Amino acid sequence: MKKRDDYFDNVRFFLIFLVVFGHLMRPYVYDSPLIYSLYMTIYSFHMPAFIFISGFFAKGIMRQGYLKKTAGKLLVPFVIFQIAYSIFYFWIDHEEAPSVSLLIPEWSLWFLISLFFWNVFLFIVVKWLKRPFLALAVSVAAGLLIGLMSDSLTILSVGRTFVFFPFFLAGYYAKKEWLQPLFRASSRLLLLLFAAGLFVYYHANTDIQIEWTFGSISYAELGAQPLTGVLVRILMYIINVIMIAFVLSIVPKKTFFFTPWGRHTLYVYLLHGFFVQSSRRVDTLELPPSLFVLLAAAAGLTLLLSSPLTAALFRPFLEQKRPGFLLKKENKL
Repeated sequence: MKKRDDYFDNVRFFLIFLVVFGHLMRPYVYDSPLIYSLYMTIYSFHMPAFIFISGFFAKGIMRQGYLKKTAGKLLVPFVIFQIAYSIFYFWIDHEEAPSVSLLIPEWSLWFLISLFFWNVFLFIVVKWLKRPFLALAVSVAAGLLIGLMSDSLTILSVGRTFVFFPFFLAGYYAKKEWLQPLFRASSRLLLLLFAAGLFVYYHANTDIQIEWTFGSISYAELGAQPLTGVLVRILMYIINVIMIAFVLSIVPKKTFFFTPWGRHTLYVYLLHGFFVQSSRRVDTLELPPSLFVLLAAAAGLTLLLSSPLTAALFRPFLEQKRPGFLLKKENKL
């Protein structure tokens, strides 16, 4: 069996922690310049970096049965959790009847649909566009042009699919040795200075719409003219790339107790929404809690949902496999 790379498991764990942390901060983003700037800084890289890593591990795209297996791993959990979240919202919001739609993903489930389409697009690109530079140029152009659409970009997550596909494609073409320059002290310092400067800029300019980081809203809905929207998206792409390099440069390569749990990020991603959405409906949390409380809650939730126990219990729903404890029992027989 091929040994897993501890570095990439650490990257996954760190990024999923930031996803949870960002979602916990969301209700208070305009209550504090500190929370706003931290939120915007995190959103400048955490999903693009996640998508880049996902593309990095999609190098077997041309293997027979790869797309079929990927479809099962992504679309089955999507349907299950789309129904689960619909029932959850029906219960927690006291709606008259549950509403289930497979066209508009519930909250964070957009990632599953987009990840499926990214793999499909990747298969097409690898098969028909042989030159990486040309493929990346086409994907960036599509990401810029999708914002010009007047129709809803949330249907089947079409907006995020096109906006973030360049990162998935770049991850596919990337080689691990290309990351080595990021670990030099000089590179880390320059990237840290850029990240710090970005944080300070956001702290001083809290009127920037956070929706620019989502990739799911058209330029018109953001109040921008077509040319302005394209230029802002280009600027966002540049910031995304530099900040991806920053986060990849600071994640340690050593093995920690949570390193193996980095392979369970999908469990955290799909399950944490039930906790986060519940917390947003608790009246006592209307005042912004301290960052320490949010950090502690995010860390606790990430550790809980990425633990081997959670993975064992929810494996049938996410991987269509028997619970982990049954598999271990069978292996001993």
